[in-house]
Amino acid sequence: MKALTCEMCGSTNLIKEDGVFVCQSCGIKYSVDEAKRMVIEGTVDVKGTVKVDVSDELKNLYEIARRSKDNNNSENALKYYDMIVVKDPSSWEANFCVVYYRAMSCKIAEIRSAAYSVANCLDSVCILIKENVQDAADKNKAIKDIFVDCFVIADMLSNAAKNHYESIDIQIQSKFMQEYINNAVAARDIMYVLGNAIILYFGEDKGLSAAEAWKKGIIIHSQFIKYLQDKQANLDMINEYTEKIKKYDISYQAQVVETSNGCYLATAVYGSYDCPEVWVLRRFRDYTLAETWYGRIFIRIYYAISPILVRWFGKIEWFKIMFRTPLNTFVNKLRSNGVDNTPYEDRMY
Repeated sequence: MKALTCEMCGSTNLIKEDGVFVCQSCGIKYSVDEAKRMVIEGTVDVKGTVKVDVSDELKNLYEIARRSKDNNNSENALKYYDMIVVKDPSSWEANFCVVYYRAMSCKIAEIRSAAYSVANCLDSVCILIKENVQDAADKNKAIKDIFVDCFVIADMLSNAAKNHYESIDIQIQSKFMQEYINNAVAARDIMYVLGNAIILYFGEDKGLSAAEAWKKGIIIHSQFIKYLQDKQANLDMINEYTEKIKKYDISYQAQVVETSNGCYLATAVYGSYDCPEVWVLRRFRDYTLAETWYGRIFIRIYYAISPILVRWFGKIEWFKIMFRTPLNTFVNKLRSNGVDNTPYEDRMY
């Protein structure tokens, strides 16, 4: 007598359930008569296409995966969603969550690739939702779930990149600036791509959801725009998305952080970041203050406080007058000590 062996996967772990034998490895079911013939004669000659019923197994996997997700157990969630993809390739939830949880566990050096993996999967995931989720309520929930997860991962990756960059000693930060910019751009693109995909695959009716995605993209974008060489092109991109948002939220106004590399007070007083007086002060910052530990501390404090003062009072005339005289005196002193007032490109911090 031969051992009872599954024709599909070769497993010998078959258990009788509800009058049939069920393979515990692949889920295929055999009748009692088929099982008898397999034991006596060997495996059954299966002709045609055999549809394996894995519905019960999938139900259990989804339950475990979602429980792991609710418990913030990324490792288990990834494990079980990965198993679901193998058995149900059309599952939007599993396809998205596998990418999402891999990105959640990335290291600093992997932020850019992790973020782009999330952004790059959004089109295919939206297509799976559109083609396979028929119920309107389920479709709305799927879109909401993707939005929430994208918001979380984009926020996490952009903050991780920013915090890592700001923790680097100011003297060597410039060496890591492009890495930070690349990471931040990738995190930003998750939300821009998500908003675009929502409109493309689900139409104008989902415009508010798309607008919220774009809003988050603009917030991330504005955090690093001050470090970019071509600020105007990036401001143009933000304006482009702002106009898209206004189509669905007419009251929206993008709040872009300061785009300069410092000298906030001087810019407010003199009316431009690129003028002779500010060029003098920027050179002093980069080649005098930044060369000493106490100067670098002053720069950090200045960056923390001056943008707030300018935001509150920068357009008020008495504020400009109050600072103009001491700044003029200081600029003249620096000029007499040989600090140039010609056009200047910042050292990056």
